[in-house]
Amino acid sequence: MEVLKTKIYTNTFMYIKKILLIIVILSLIIGGFFSYNIYNKVFNSNTAFEEDTITVYIPTGATFKDAVNIMKPLVNDVESFAWLATKKGYAERVKAGRFIIPRGKNNNELISILRSQNKAIKLSFNNQERLENLAGRIGEQIEPDSISLLKAFKDEDFLKENNFNLNTALAMYVPNSYQVYWNTSAEAFRDKMLVEYNKFWNEERLAKAKKINLTPKQVNTMASIVHKETVKTQERPRVAGVYMNRYKIGMKLDADPTVIYAMKKSTNDWNRVIKRVLLKDLKLQHPYNTYQNTGIPPGPIAMPDISAIDAVLNYENHKYFYFVADVKNFGFHKFAGTLREHNRNSASYHKWVNTNGIMR
Repeated sequence: MEVLKTKIYTNTFMYIKKILLIIVILSLIIGGFFSYNIYNKVFNSNTAFEEDTITVYIPTGATFKDAVNIMKPLVNDVESFAWLATKKGYAERVKAGRFIIPRGKNNNELISILRSQNKAIKLSFNNQERLENLAGRIGEQIEPDSISLLKAFKDEDFLKENNFNLNTALAMYVPNSYQVYWNTSAEAFRDKMLVEYNKFWNEERLAKAKKINLTPKQVNTMASIVHKETVKTQERPRVAGVYMNRYKIGMKLDADPTVIYAMKKSTNDWNRVIKRVLLKDLKLQHPYNTYQNTGIPPGPIAMPDISAIDAVLNYENHKYFYFVADVKNFGFHKFAGTLREHNRNSASYHKWVNTNGIMR
């Protein structure tokens, strides 16, 4: 009897042992499958594009749903991406910005990029005629649209606080290339440009402006005229010297580009193309017409290149008071110290203009 009991106990124990072993094996299989699934969701490549990199833009105020929809065309398994993003807390902390995603990244890497690797862009601008043009140019490169940018540019409280007005505001934007974040706000971009403006007007440039008895804003306005007069950077110091010679003796600047600007501004027709200034145009009564007003105009007539600004600060000392386009050396000018000499040069230019039928 005792032997039978022992045998039954042994068989029961072995049965239970087998059951436990089966449970352990099943648990390991299930756990392994679960772990493998988790591993795949976290560490397997999950990009669906062929390019080496893709640039992703997450707009300001985007929700987690928005971010997932943006990523959906770029990943093979959007569900696993969304699952891990939620587990890692990205769903509650979506970041706006511009993100560079290399091919072959896994979900863990994708989420890390979107959380902390907002990449700056190289923003550039030059030769803008008005704040409106500048706003349009910047709006093509960063998130804020041209309307919000223009509003920030024309903020009268900001302008007054920083000693600018609507006429001189364009002078604050020094044409160059800058590193900025794509999701920079309109106000933050404007403020950055003020910082850059103050950097540009360093002690050396301020000293040169003071030496020629001009403020930085007057230098910028004079430079805008020089910029419009010649595209040849090597000629700009000489052209600047002409205008400084006129300015120093109280002579009207008599700059054709200011007449063109005044004509556009008075009619608000900024798309108008004016190839030739006529005598009747010189009579236009307008603050920017330097044929009617002595001194420097109220503000720049365009955004001058840095080369034009430095040309005014380092203008060539000479005795020229006049210049006219050189029809035998296009792009350059003939300079004269007397009106008589200038009239001879001018006659050759007008003969060429009339011969080529340039009426307006």
